[in-house]
Amino acid sequence: MKIIFFDALPHEEIFLRKHMPKEIEAEFVSTSLHPAAEIPEKVLDSDAVSVFTPSLLNKEVLEKFSNLQFIFLRSVGFSHVDLHYAKEKNIRIFNCPNYGDYTVAEYVFASLLALVRKVPQSNNALRMGNILLDKYMGIELFSKTMGVVGTGAIGSKVVKIAKGFSMDVIAYDIKKNADVEYVSLDELCQRADVISINSPLTADTLHMFDRNRINSLKKGVIIVNTARGEIIDTSALYDAILEKRVAYAALDVLECEDLLWQKPSTASGFSGIKDACLKNFLVANRLLKMDNVLITPHTAYDTKEATKRILEITLENINSALNFDAGAKNQVLI
Repeated sequence: MKIIFFDALPHEEIFLRKHMPKEIEAEFVSTSLHPAAEIPEKVLDSDAVSVFTPSLLNKEVLEKFSNLQFIFLRSVGFSHVDLHYAKEKNIRIFNCPNYGDYTVAEYVFASLLALVRKVPQSNNALRMGNILLDKYMGIELFSKTMGVVGTGAIGSKVVKIAKGFSMDVIAYDIKKNADVEYVSLDELCQRADVISINSPLTADTLHMFDRNRINSLKKGVIIVNTARGEIIDTSALYDAILEKRVAYAALDVLECEDLLWQKPSTASGFSGIKDACLKNFLVANRLLKMDNVLITPHTAYDTKEATKRILEITLENINSALNFDAGAKNQVLI
């Protein structure tokens, strides 16, 4: 089997080459796979591709690979893959579930605390020789109400950690699988002082937080999104921050975040970018300049432990594909 790995970091290539089954012919590319990407001719006959979240595997991209049978995602989410095309062409998709449940949940609070305690600002001020205690006064989490949207593998861990901070915790999810008070999404929006978004991106969660829902939030709410950027309407969030309805926002994900990784070599490479994505990108650039907004480049997963688990699960998935079993675990059902 011939596999081309995109978004490949040096440590990933070293690990995978060391442990790769001998039947695999592997190629590694550091760039992402997307419509404007320059794909080496020698890999277009690959039996499989493996990508991380910066890549965008739409029909235009996937149909370039003449022999494609498998997609190995080094991520939990699969919203960046054209599932309809994959099903039509009988391309099997494997993902990496549960590799970073605590890792991402911990990051929710790392970013939340950095934001509300103004850690980056006070650190930067001290580096400049300034001590401005009144300027960097924060707020505490104790006794605040945390609203957890999505209580799956990650969200359920967020619930536990929030209780450790002595927060009052409420949650919304279709499946009730955590030890927490479940309420409707509308009630959560009205009661929560802090909202942590941990839902997968689906047709039902796309713009779950649209302009109407954001306008219904408790005034002064704090939003933390480590799930997918498209769950929040970026423009509506920006306006709510300007209007001080949303006091703080910690965003590890953005709408159309694959634009961050695309570097077209010519101007024509920008022609395929949707106008909505260009608008979202410009709005995100303004959010980035706000002191009450913390934006990071989809790094909530990024710990030594979690990244190692990603690679281990990817190897398991490759072995499953070599001796393909329709019931193999970690398959994305399409």
